[in-house]
Amino acid sequence: MDFDVQWLLLGLPLVFAIGWLASRLDMRQWRREQRDSPRAYYKGLNLLLNEQYDKAIDAFIEAVQQDPDTSDLHFALGSLFRRRGEYERAVRLHQHLLQRADLPKAERDRAQYALAQDFLKAGLFDRAEQAYGMLHETAFDTEARLALMTLHERGRDWHAAIATARQLETVGAASFASRISHYWCELAVEADARQATAQADAAVASARDAAPQAPRPLVLAGQRAFSRGDPALALAEWGKLLSIDPRPFSLVARDYARAALTMNCAPAALEHLRVLYARAPSVDLLAAIALLDADPAHQRDRLLAHMHEHPTLTAAQNLLMLSETEPLNGAALASLRDAMARAAKPLQRYRCAACGFEAQHYFWQCPGCLSWDTYPPHRLEDQ
Repeated sequence: MDFDVQWLLLGLPLVFAIGWLASRLDMRQWRREQRDSPRAYYKGLNLLLNEQYDKAIDAFIEAVQQDPDTSDLHFALGSLFRRRGEYERAVRLHQHLLQRADLPKAERDRAQYALAQDFLKAGLFDRAEQAYGMLHETAFDTEARLALMTLHERGRDWHAAIATARQLETVGAASFASRISHYWCELAVEADARQATAQADAAVASARDAAPQAPRPLVLAGQRAFSRGDPALALAEWGKLLSIDPRPFSLVARDYARAALTMNCAPAALEHLRVLYARAPSVDLLAAIALLDADPAHQRDRLLAHMHEHPTLTAAQNLLMLSETEPLNGAALASLRDAMARAAKPLQRYRCAACGFEAQHYFWQCPGCLSWDTYPPHRLEDQ
């Protein structure tokens, strides 16, 4: 059968026309997708700014479906899931990103960091630690190590926290000397609880080496010496504290007075406390002075003078306990004392300067925000 050239001549234009029409349809579809994708994205942003989080999530999901290859949309959606507390959805989304073979290394590291944040926020600390550990020698190395240090603090793994802090110092992130000193002090406290005195001594020495000007090692060293019956060493350690940083001295003022009485050096200690009180008045220092000068008349005069300058409820309570004036009988005085005690209790607390967390007990590390040295060493009523 002979081939008819005419059919070829007629078919070529037809094939060309069909191909051109198909390309135009495909181009229109592509343009429509490109136009719809940013529209959904901006719609999601607008809803997010208006705090309509559920609708914003729907808009971002629509945008991701229209343009599944854009990783920025995935990160925006994952961040929104995490803010909403939908950690499982955020984890699935970031794990899906990590499974993509075409994802560039920079985006893969970003997805790994986002996944670690998901685990941390969800309280899956073991998985978060593992995820952060995979970010070493990446663009997120410093952020990952900082997060790991916080995780070690939560788990009270002080040796790991020390190692991580030193690694951060090595790469020039910042100086963590004070923080490392706190870690060693925590190890000393734990060793004392186990009655491992040698380990506690070594930990306190390491705390001093890490931050020679830090007050906590001196406070702790004096407390440990006084508790084991060595008031002379306790006075020496607290004397160093007075010369380096007298602000936290009120935390050990009463023990300082007791150690001075034991060593028969009350006059010198009383003078130190009076000088310190003149610079930074506080009820704790007044109580320590009262231990060294127990004369009721002197105590009353000091409390009256303190209340004139610093009318605190605790000082008023102490004054009423010394009062023997006629207008108040025993029952009235007892009732007033109890009322003053209840009124003063909320003010006899320490408050974190970073997050505002309040506690009756002084903390070197805030239990609320886990920051170090954010508790002023004075109670609320002394500030």
